[in-house]
Amino acid sequence: MTQPWQPHSWRNHEARHLPAYRDAAALAAAERELGNYPPLVFAGEARDLTRELARVVEGKAFLLQGGDCAESFAEFHPNNIRDTFRVLLQMAVVLTFASKLPVVKVGRMAGQFAKPRSSDIEVQGDVSLPSYYGDIINDIAFDAAAREPEPQRMVKAYSQSAATLNLLRAFANGGYANLHQVNSWTHDFMGRSPWAKKYQETAARISEALAFMEACGVTPETVPAIKGTSFFTSHEALLLPYEQALTRQDSLTGGWYDTSAHFLWVGDRTRFEGSAHVEYLRGIGNPIGMKCGPSLEPDTLLRLLDTLNPGHVPGRMTLITRYGHDKIEAGLPKLVRAVKASGHPVVWSCDPMHGNVIKAASGYKTRPFDRILAEVRGFFAVHRAEGTHAGGIHAEMTGQNVTECTGGAVAITDEGLSDRYHTHCDPRLNAAQSLELAFLLAEMLNQEMNERAKVAA
Repeated sequence: MTQPWQPHSWRNHEARHLPAYRDAAALAAAERELGNYPPLVFAGEARDLTRELARVVEGKAFLLQGGDCAESFAEFHPNNIRDTFRVLLQMAVVLTFASKLPVVKVGRMAGQFAKPRSSDIEVQGDVSLPSYYGDIINDIAFDAAAREPEPQRMVKAYSQSAATLNLLRAFANGGYANLHQVNSWTHDFMGRSPWAKKYQETAARISEALAFMEACGVTPETVPAIKGTSFFTSHEALLLPYEQALTRQDSLTGGWYDTSAHFLWVGDRTRFEGSAHVEYLRGIGNPIGMKCGPSLEPDTLLRLLDTLNPGHVPGRMTLITRYGHDKIEAGLPKLVRAVKASGHPVVWSCDPMHGNVIKAASGYKTRPFDRILAEVRGFFAVHRAEGTHAGGIHAEMTGQNVTECTGGAVAITDEGLSDRYHTHCDPRLNAAQSLELAFLLAEMLNQEMNERAKVAA
């Protein structure tokens, strides 16, 4: 029998990838401080997202989730937030036009500070120190004091998340997200892009559609929805003391919600049966995600779905696949078939980033754009073959002009990685590569919608 759930229930389960804080009193003080702070998001907003994701389950919407691999205190700046938000809007417009489906926009923002690592120890020369686990836990600088987990970092992360959310809400509803403006950004960007000619037709057709709407009287003044948009936040629920401190009981429904973000996910390293992270997530009302990779077998996945979504609530569960370009078509079908047969309603989303990390000859960790694209194509191919919906994309990207992933039409080379390699953790797609991915995704979605139309006819 399932045990009753409380926000602290996870403490009775096996917890991996959590820091060992030396000062228990300081940790307890930070948790109490956070427990008195206002929620960052509201339960009603989380329920709105669940409803939107339920449409994705049905194939009536598409999920676009993207943002930083790991946010940092050092790179916190309104321009960085603005630029990532802007690229996500551009991607969404391109995808909406191609698929004729609404796009659910979820940022890896305002809370994506913690990262699991493959090793607890980092070695440089003859010095061994605790690994960097994200700014919410310790510092990236390689010295003993910096790498010591510090509880007050959770309080700083909260403050930065609150400021980020405030700005995102202003951007989403204050006119910055005006559909006409987003389209003009894309045109301006394409004018400087080597692949402008290839996608000019799509961009021109979007402009024609907007002009037609305006001629019919559908303007930002007559239809306010045109000058605003819905935008949600997400992060991996890794640092459970932080998540527990921001767990609140909804005054309307009595249910528990993690108010640190609208959407939380459990990673590939922490989603094992009986884990503290699974235990925590099963009790909150937010929509949640689960990373699924080559190590996950169908029976285990089904048991986890039974634990995390026993009521089969549509929109509650998003399965984020991360296989690698050369493994997805062989490994994913068995999971898709098992879930389909079980009747569990899930969103299938593709993370083409984490399975495609290589070390370049220059020594930098990178992700080749052609491998990222190959995994996305494999993802669509599997779902087309299985009669299921390829529901979303989950990308680590930024609005900055960084040089972290090789390839793409901008042709970043191994030698060019050092020019603007700024990530604190894993390599990200830059603004140009992100928009290129959106146009290529648009072609795949357009093909999928045409296939659906043929079947329906």
